[in-house]
Amino acid sequence: MATRVLLEVIALGVEDAVAAQAGGADRLELVADMAADGLTPSVGTFVEVHGAVDIPARVMLRLADGFAVGDADSLVRAACDMRAAGAEEFVLGFLDEGGSPDLGALERVIAELDGCRWTFHRAVDRAADRDALRKQLADLPGLDTYLTAGSADGVDDGMSALFAEAARRGEPGYTQRLMVGGGLRLDHVPTLRAAGVDAFHIGGAARPDGWTTPVDADAVRRWRTAIDTRVGRAGRSALR
Repeated sequence: MATRVLLEVIALGVEDAVAAQAGGADRLELVADMAADGLTPSVGTFVEVHGAVDIPARVMLRLADGFAVGDADSLVRAACDMRAAGAEEFVLGFLDEGGSPDLGALERVIAELDGCRWTFHRAVDRAADRDALRKQLADLPGLDTYLTAGSADGVDDGMSALFAEAARRGEPGYTQRLMVGGGLRLDHVPTLRAAGVDAFHIGGAARPDGWTTPVDADAVRRWRTAIDTRVGRAGRSALR
């Protein structure tokens, strides 16, 4: 049986979470403060969302804008608090000043997650060497997904990298799921599906009226339909 294509939606709270589930989302990325591109939400927000929906929520572990770990002690405490509240899936990713993965910070936080599954987020798009980063992180416990646009400038500029990484699926460093997000549009979907991408992440696209408004279930439903549509000749030919 074919694996269902994953649709993940950014949620800021219960209203977003309920609408995303109603529209057909498979998973939430739970964050706060999108002005800083998504920070760790409060424990209270996680508890409310966890009680309101049946789909999993991956909780962001990030305390400040940018991709440096910042206050590692506070981040570890945040991870512990979320685990104690019942969180079982997470999103994180830290780079050092040279654009390499901050392995010390990652290992310290991951130790508190006790084997929980997690996504390395779009810090990969700011890495000095994407391939080297993947190989360095390949054996970290719980890492099962990379969220990426293929480029720091978004999917339009990152298509060639996304195609190349999708083609390497299963190789050392490329066993984790490739989830595409960051400037993603509906018209990108057929070509990405034809390339073998089976996970998509949306934020602003689920809010047609902007980030000051909640997730719209109908908008999510349009994405659900698009990613579930069988890839036709047009999508395959775009790869040639």
